[in-house]
Amino acid sequence: MTGASVRRRQPVCGMRSRVRYGDPVADPWNFSGPVTGTGAGSGVVTLVDESTFTISDATGDIHRGGAQGLFVRDTRILDRFEVLVNGVPTEALSTVSEDPFSATFVSRCLPPAGRADSTVMVFRSRYVGQGMREDLTVRNFGDEPTFCSVEVFVSADFADLFAVKEGRAARGDAGGAFANGAEGGPLPAAESGVIAHAYRRGGVSRGVEVRFDGATIAGDLATFEVIVPARGAWSTTIEVAPVIDGTVIEPRYRRGQPVERAEPAERLARWRRRVPQIETDHAGLRDVVLRSSEDLGALRIFDPDFPERVVVAAGAPWFMTVFGRDSLITAWMALLVDPDLALGVLQTLARFQGVEVDPRHEEEPGRILHEMRFGEAASLSLGGGSIYYGTADATPLFVMLLGELRRWGVARELVDELLPNAERAIEWIERYGDADGDGYVEYHRATDRGLANQGWKDSWDGIRFADGTVAQAPIALCEVQAYVYGAYLARAHFAFEAGDTATYDRFRAKARQLKTAFNRDFWLPDRGWFAVGLDADKRPIDSLTSNIGHCLWTGIVDEDKAAVVAEHLMSPEMSTGWGVRTLSAANGGYNPISYHCGSVWPHDTAIVAAGLARYGFEDDALRLVMGLVDAAVAQGGRLPELFSGLSRDELSVPVGYPTSCSPQAWAAASPLLCLRILLRLDPWVPYGKTWLAPRLPEGIGYLKVEGIPLAGARVTVEVGEGVPDGLAVVGLPAGIELIRTPRRPASAV
Repeated sequence: MTGASVRRRQPVCGMRSRVRYGDPVADPWNFSGPVTGTGAGSGVVTLVDESTFTISDATGDIHRGGAQGLFVRDTRILDRFEVLVNGVPTEALSTVSEDPFSATFVSRCLPPAGRADSTVMVFRSRYVGQGMREDLTVRNFGDEPTFCSVEVFVSADFADLFAVKEGRAARGDAGGAFANGAEGGPLPAAESGVIAHAYRRGGVSRGVEVRFDGATIAGDLATFEVIVPARGAWSTTIEVAPVIDGTVIEPRYRRGQPVERAEPAERLARWRRRVPQIETDHAGLRDVVLRSSEDLGALRIFDPDFPERVVVAAGAPWFMTVFGRDSLITAWMALLVDPDLALGVLQTLARFQGVEVDPRHEEEPGRILHEMRFGEAASLSLGGGSIYYGTADATPLFVMLLGELRRWGVARELVDELLPNAERAIEWIERYGDADGDGYVEYHRATDRGLANQGWKDSWDGIRFADGTVAQAPIALCEVQAYVYGAYLARAHFAFEAGDTATYDRFRAKARQLKTAFNRDFWLPDRGWFAVGLDADKRPIDSLTSNIGHCLWTGIVDEDKAAVVAEHLMSPEMSTGWGVRTLSAANGGYNPISYHCGSVWPHDTAIVAAGLARYGFEDDALRLVMGLVDAAVAQGGRLPELFSGLSRDELSVPVGYPTSCSPQAWAAASPLLCLRILLRLDPWVPYGKTWLAPRLPEGIGYLKVEGIPLAGARVTVEVGEGVPDGLAVVGLPAGIELIRTPRRPASAV
């Protein structure tokens, strides 16, 4: 198996069955119930590397009965990993983490009766990657040796990720191998010092090996009885290795090997060396952009079949997998940092582009996937997973991003290789996306197991009329038409480069016709904004939403309507001071702590800001940018997936959403798009032009971004106080004209 150190072991009989991935009770696509919380804000720690992650408490312990665990490729391979010293848990003191995949948990042993202080501390250094390694150290600060009985309890339920996320594993219907008191127990050790668990269903088996040095093993318990010297320490290392269909997958961090030479550490070090560096007099902006770059580095996924293709997962902990829409938008936002990420996303999505009509997965020829899950896949390859295609926007976004890569001058020959995939995507838009031939892309799920809403607001109640009524499919969303408009323009430009005049004229005309029809059919003259969509009866869905900001972003909005749209987006009903609400506070169904009906999503606000800037509403755009920066600073420097839509006038800090992913890909990338908005950077390398018209908001006097990747070069932009003429550009590729005015929508039509 490429990219993994593996060895074979014989499958073990007598394993319990579990709910199969895709059974109705475990269906991941249309679940609309509550999500099990991971205790955000209560000392819960998440570590992640690709599709491996842990959720534990602040001591490092993983407790049964909730959402905690060690997860590998959508399966919880440990649901208990607890350390007791002299029969009792330790007391958390601190958690230190310098990267997303490792942490040191510091705790103390409880003092003996009658004493105020303890002299014994426990340090647990955990490294996550294709399994787990934990270096466990007990330090004695006392003046005499101390006896310690160190007990490590482990167990495995092999629960499906969705069962854990939705709370079904705790209720006993996740089908774990030995969960919830079912008969069975650990397997006989294949070798001394190993606790092994496994299960089998049909031809699928999963397992785990937990390896100890010098421990006494009894069932699920490993015990060390040690004398820790005065002013001294005792240490051991524990390894956890997953087993997939009889193949033991060795953890990336191995006993006896330097942790800094492990693959995740080396990858992150290379990423840190490549990403642009930022200097500014605004400490908040600097810290937020740095945290964004770190989070994106952590959310990258590497396919062992195609190690050169880097993709980005949607978010930790529950969505460490490829998502069409999320990965595409994240990659677009991150172009300022790494265009190769966008290339890897496009190559991977092209690899799994739909080829046939399959209602079970909503696959159609040319369609770009919505979500990939590993489930019971037998390999580490992305190709072994289960794929669902139910999304209306990923396919036009695919073509848009490919066009944007061309504009950035990225790997022309590799972009050319993807042009047939773009052609198939356009064919899907015209044939399957626009099934009724009215010129608009609609969605309507193929079965009752698909997503009812298939835009980015994909919760069941995410699309509503102004009175709160939930709209019925088929629905043509406003932002989907905007993305289609962008896709048509990208296709036209590719044809222009190829000298294909007929195709160029055809798609320029299609873009123009779509823009005209959109501004006619979606516009609500009595409201002053665009409908969020057209419902099954072609009625405009008249609620005021953030979706219309995406229409500004692509340039589909007529300029004579842009000012009033901007005014509504920045109104108190929509703008909280931290960001833009997904739904106006004046509309029926508004709820500031809902998922899509009044909350604030950072990526959504950043796209709105980019749209406002594109139409010349720079003051509004900068207010949104700084609102997001302030929101990130107030939340430790990181923007979560979403937060409450309560106004900044009501509370001085953003109110969190309890099950928000963090880090989450497009939230992490949002500050990078904000940075691009500040620079007003808009390259068009094939035409020898780059627009660059920086404008800094009040509170930022100086900004330098060093190492922006553009057309194979590394460009440095310096703006603000002390810079001659207020702008200095170094490293711009030869033959590229620098235009110091913003690019307006008219230049794209």
